[in-house]
Amino acid sequence: MFWSTRKNADMEPKFENVSIHPTAEVGADVEIGPYSFIGPDCRVGEGTRIHNNVTLFANVTLGSHNEVYPGAVIGGLPQDKKYDGEDSRLIIGDRNVIRECVTISSGTKQGGGVTLIGHRNLIMASCHIAHDCIIEDDIVIANNVLLGGHVKVERGASFGGLAAVHHFVTVGRLAFVGGLTRVTQDVPPYMLVEGNPLRVWSINKVGLKRRQIPPEHLHALKEAHRLLFRTRAARKDLYGRIEREFPEIPEIETLIEFLRAVEKGNQGRARQP
Repeated sequence: MFWSTRKNADMEPKFENVSIHPTAEVGADVEIGPYSFIGPDCRVGEGTRIHNNVTLFANVTLGSHNEVYPGAVIGGLPQDKKYDGEDSRLIIGDRNVIRECVTISSGTKQGGGVTLIGHRNLIMASCHIAHDCIIEDDIVIANNVLLGGHVKVERGASFGGLAAVHHFVTVGRLAFVGGLTRVTQDVPPYMLVEGNPLRVWSINKVGLKRRQIPPEHLHALKEAHRLLFRTRAARKDLYGRIEREFPEIPEIETLIEFLRAVEKGNQGRARQP
């Protein structure tokens, strides 16, 4: 049985076995299962369904039409020794599905004080998203994936189960990270990576076709992959050649820009301080 704020309910909402802090705000048509806790200064958007035994710590903004399954702990304090009690927030967008026992930490001052989750993401059971992560839109994270602090996942990327991602890694848009992969360096957009150590095996052909990427763009990405990851030539010497061979293809522009940023970064991670 859920506690509901449905506007057309015949009776006033009942709060038995649900703890909602007086400073929390709950939107219309929200359902909250028994033994869930909504902490101080939390915001729950309209149409959201929170199952039983869910915890929202302080300063969590949960957008509209999300669904959070039992055992999830959302907005817990950062598991970071540098965290010193400063203001810390978690902001989650709309239409996300957060499955059983997922843990998502709030931010630290080193990351601007906020962890960000976008829209329409599927986060499967027992995943951990650490402090200061940025998870964009339309992302699938399979069971037991672990994301370290300050990880950025660009829109449309996907993960197989039990992958583990080093802090400050960026996973490029529409990339696929295979199951059990140890990710210590940035993952190029549109590519499929797997293994320990990580290896770029091919373009993410299935994911790209699902997004209706034109065939000529797929061909360009496949040739770029062959040159960049299957030959012995230095990558930085190939960027200009690839850009000349495939002008005005946005996926190629995005890929080359991403790789150039990685080279300017630290230890294969463009965002690593």
